[in-house]
Amino acid sequence: MSTEIELKLQVSAGAIRQLLAHPLLASTPPQKQHLLNTYFDTPKLELQARRVAVRFRKKGWQWLCTVKSAEPASGGLAMRSEWETPATPGIFDFSHVDADDFRQFLEQKQPQLEPVFTTDFHRQIWHLPFGASLIELAIDRGHIEACGRREKISEIELELLSGNIDDIFGLTRELQHKIDLRPAVASKAERGYKLFQDEPLRPFKSKAVPIKEQQTPVAAFRSVALGCLEHFQRNESGLSQGNDPEFIHQARVSLRRLRSAIKLFAPVLPPEFVAAYGQTWRTLAGALGDTRNWDVFLEETLPPIAAAFPEHRDIKRLHKAAQRRAHSARKSVIGLLAISEYPRLMLEFTAAIYTLNDSAPIPIKDFAQQQIASYARKARKLALRHAELTPEERHKMRIAFKKLRYSLEFFTPLLPPRRLKPYLAALSQLQDELGLINDHVTAETLITEALDGHPAGPVHGWIVGRHALLISEVPEVLQTWLAQTAP
Repeated sequence: MSTEIELKLQVSAGAIRQLLAHPLLASTPPQKQHLLNTYFDTPKLELQARRVAVRFRKKGWQWLCTVKSAEPASGGLAMRSEWETPATPGIFDFSHVDADDFRQFLEQKQPQLEPVFTTDFHRQIWHLPFGASLIELAIDRGHIEACGRREKISEIELELLSGNIDDIFGLTRELQHKIDLRPAVASKAERGYKLFQDEPLRPFKSKAVPIKEQQTPVAAFRSVALGCLEHFQRNESGLSQGNDPEFIHQARVSLRRLRSAIKLFAPVLPPEFVAAYGQTWRTLAGALGDTRNWDVFLEETLPPIAAAFPEHRDIKRLHKAAQRRAHSARKSVIGLLAISEYPRLMLEFTAAIYTLNDSAPIPIKDFAQQQIASYARKARKLALRHAELTPEERHKMRIAFKKLRYSLEFFTPLLPPRRLKPYLAALSQLQDELGLINDHVTAETLITEALDGHPAGPVHGWIVGRHALLISEVPEVLQTWLAQTAP
């Protein structure tokens, strides 16, 4: 078995022409290959469910059988276990897979394996010495085909053949100075499955973080941060291609979780890392927040107002103004993703995460308990003073509960599930109540903005009344949370 460390980058045809003229490549003729691959799975796609890829590849006159464990990628970087051996097309022999349980699974499914999709592309390869490493740079151009449908392949792969992982990022930085290279998270196999199933673009939600007791706090942070980065990147296409507000929501959540993770793990992270990246995401997060506020206003806050005041002269004007501002906010997000600094930030942040020193000043379980206890104390102090809190303090309390919830979700694998489940349920209910209150506070600002500062009369009164009603319900949900035993 080998471990493949690979950085995948999306490129346009123009960027490929620039790359071919780059001094690092232009001075050396590339090795050229035509690669035809057929991927196999069971009728129920059980290999895909286990993030496994099995393919037959025609490479020149030779046929190879390859098995990969398709680990999720972040920032374009993927680490995969790979087994490859010469083979006869259609005849499966997994004896070269040296992981017993994994091999037994493949052998059990072997009789059911059938072709699912193909990838057909031309590859140009350079082996580049860079820093202390040898890196393979490959340009792939061709297509993926499944069920009569086709999708273009135009990408670069940089694979670490020997040396240090940070040299892959160093080489990419050098190429990015003049060429538009964007990290990609979807492998050809993943894209092939989506094409086979004719899957529409869907919002991607966060996944459970695979933290383990054996990890150091820094390694745990790496898992959390890369998960947040993948969460954002998998919603990136939806931000620019469609108007589904859920893409905005999920992208915003991913950055909020990421920023919360940096603060949560700050005691074990290098101060320069926290200083560099603690505020880096603020501009993009702010643009997503503005867009999300208008989406919530249009979808959730305005409809009951319109139902309460169907004849009010400002309702239609308010709706149109809100739509314009939501559209403008969405364009701001798309504009931020289009600038050259964005892919560079993704690459730099991914490199910084992977090259963090894995020191272990404290066991991860002790660190988790310490941080959760600290967050819970801050939230509890504010909760006990709820009746006397100002609107600004109530907002701080909402943020404190949000940080507490994120910390619990990050550390879930380390916490006792019996205590965690009711505690999280009470916390989620409390967050929902405080979120509704915040939406109504935000709505007052948005209405004033949309109507160019003109008051909306009875609409304002309705919001104030609804706001007061929501506040009156908070003590009950606070008591439910306060009665829970912390995990």
